[in-house]
Amino acid sequence: MIITRFVQLWEDILYIFSKYGKVYLNGIFNTLVLSTTATIIGCVIGFICGVIDAVPIRENDPAWKKVLLRIIKVLVRIYVEFFRGTPMILQAVFIFYGLPYFTMNKVQFSNIWTVSVLVVSINTGAYMAESVRGGIFSVDPGQTEGALAIGMTHFQTMIKVVLPQAARNIMPQIGNNFIVNIKDTSVMFIIGFSDFFSVHKMVSGAIFTYFPSATIEMVGYLILTLLFSAILRWAERRMDGSSSYELVRADHHLARSGDYNHTIHYGEHYRNGNGPERKG
Repeated sequence: MIITRFVQLWEDILYIFSKYGKVYLNGIFNTLVLSTTATIIGCVIGFICGVIDAVPIRENDPAWKKVLLRIIKVLVRIYVEFFRGTPMILQAVFIFYGLPYFTMNKVQFSNIWTVSVLVVSINTGAYMAESVRGGIFSVDPGQTEGALAIGMTHFQTMIKVVLPQAARNIMPQIGNNFIVNIKDTSVMFIIGFSDFFSVHKMVSGAIFTYFPSATIEMVGYLILTLLFSAILRWAERRMDGSSSYELVRADHHLARSGDYNHTIHYGEHYRNGNGPERKG
């Protein structure tokens, strides 16, 4: 009996895909474009908010600077907590329907793509802001102190010293947010976005094959997430580089580490007066 049902399920899937295959593929394409675009924009938002949140307020700063930084930090914190604390589906509803509601339909979104990218981007940015802040604080404080000691500004220290290392530390979180976005863009069907999940809603309503269509969706999302998880892990390994390094000696007079005989010979060479002459 169970085998018969699996055979029937397979036949239903083949029938659905033969009839709506192009529609499913178009939905997958829209999902990938939306999730990729929103993840990139969200990372930019997250980096900006994370850097702002990590800016220290020092005692010797001017009063206006202290007040301005505190206000900006509060606004960033409100943004992060709001978008991390509410479901994305409700954020889409409030942004898409809220603007016309409060403006008496004078201002509204005419492009579903625009509002979809906006919602997913600002949601991703809220999560990335916390990841970036944690990545910045994970960098050895001594490197920041050393950069400031040689005269670099806080901005220069962030751009040239801290952020390059923080970016590698948060790379897994960036990949995780991208994988999550592939799945979470499915909630954009609430405002009429044609993604992979919305195709399932359309097909199951048209030919009343809810479970076979849902099976296609499940397998499709699983393949996408596994594929991009493997790609992201490969990218992380490439960023890590080789696990074995060989130091290059630029000066042939320098002894190799552990070359005791060479070191003694080099020292005796100086004691016998054969070293380079001192000027002055």
